[in-house]
Amino acid sequence: QVQLVESGGGLVQPGGSLSLSCEASGSSDMINVMGWYRQTPGKERELVASITTGGRPIYSDVAKGRFTISRDNAHTVYLQMTSLEPEDTAVYYCFHYSGGNEYRGKGTQVTVSS
Repeated sequence: QVQLVESGGGLVQPGGSLSLSCEASGSSDMINVMGWYRQTPGKERELVASITTGGRPIYSDVAKGRFTISRDNAHTVYLQMTSLEPEDTAVYYCFHYSGGNEYRGKGTQVTVSS
């Protein structure tokens, strides 16, 4: 069972920046994909960005040009968010995918408001 712990959420003004981090434990898989979803009440879950163990990132349209995903080992992933807009307000969930299994964290709230 892989456990994921996110951190770094909070309140930020429009145009501001915020960084999220996620650490996975309980996994011995050195090859995996980690990334971030987000979800707001009444809306479907939305993929934000993902990154392979080899460091290849994939961004959704909402993230391109504003968000940067990175990782420093097989089990820790980051999401640097800039130029945040009120529409980015959501709960951000970290995920870990390996061997056909996907795990998600409990989420961290990001609120963009003046």
